[in-house]
Amino acid sequence: MGHPPATWPGGIVLEALGMTPDEERVYRAIVGGYRTAPDEIADKAGVGRDDVDPILEVLLAKGLVNRTDEHYVSAPPDVSLGPLLVHGQEKLEAARAAVSQLAEEYRGSARRRDSAQLVEVVTGVDAIRRQALAIQRGAREESLWFCLEGNVAMAASENVEEALAQARGVRYRVIYETGLLEEPGRIVNVLEGIEGGEIARSISKLPVRLAISDRSVALCPLVSHDSTGEPTAALVRESSLLSALVALFEVYWERASPLRIGDTAPTSHLDPDERRLLSLLIGGVSDKSIATQLDVSYRTVQRRLQDLMRRVNARTRMQLAWQASKLGWLDEPSPGHLLPRTGGRHPEPLSETG
Repeated sequence: MGHPPATWPGGIVLEALGMTPDEERVYRAIVGGYRTAPDEIADKAGVGRDDVDPILEVLLAKGLVNRTDEHYVSAPPDVSLGPLLVHGQEKLEAARAAVSQLAEEYRGSARRRDSAQLVEVVTGVDAIRRQALAIQRGAREESLWFCLEGNVAMAASENVEEALAQARGVRYRVIYETGLLEEPGRIVNVLEGIEGGEIARSISKLPVRLAISDRSVALCPLVSHDSTGEPTAALVRESSLLSALVALFEVYWERASPLRIGDTAPTSHLDPDERRLLSLLIGGVSDKSIATQLDVSYRTVQRRLQDLMRRVNARTRMQLAWQASKLGWLDEPSPGHLLPRTGGRHPEPLSETG
């Protein structure tokens, strides 16, 4: 004789209340009859006669059935099953609470894993140098830099990656602090960069050393150069923090003044020396430092500036800068005019040596 289904049409799943399928079959057979004998119960439930007695003992112990003269009758289901239902609900609520707790623990660990992956702390000059080279090596479209004056983890001549990146079409936009341009020999290094296709600007002060590659990864120091101890930097991957760093660069880019040095400008209105002089002036370099960089006298710098002011009818140097911008004297070169170079040069890696 085949077993009837554990959940009959219109029935409930009593397994949820702790019953086995056979116990449910036996219980349903008793509920559907009156003063039913074990043989009849076994037949109706499709359970072996030897198996039905232990099941009946279980149902008796749970208070689901009563026994009279070796016959069985069901207790009212709404009364007898009520405690089991309440107990089942309590277990379900406890399980639901446990699932919620496990889910929260998982989300917490996931956030910790994600944050560890999004921001990596790099410690030591050598490690920072390797990362500075690596993010340039991985660049495919654009590299953005804040270059500050002062000591750095790697000399400009050791940075071999910019030339290689430009050779494969990577666009470099670099902002230099004015103080860096006044350091001995620095202007030659900057000149090499611009001649190679770098688009350069200058500003009096930058907030932090910074390098951003393809707007997907950034490297910036975590401590200032005058801090003691080993230098550390943050390697920041795609995140809201990286978006903030990109936005910071763009804000300073708009504020900074273009650097036009040498003969890379597309206009013929100025000769190379005049363009170089004007670029240094707009970059905030002092007259004395300009004279040193151009290898001319201080008076020569002043005389040439006066000549430029007369040419554009400017009464002040601010007016000169404004007119030079309107005339295109400060226009940046076309991104298509990229001249690959060999050999190493800046921009420089970000960590301060302390």
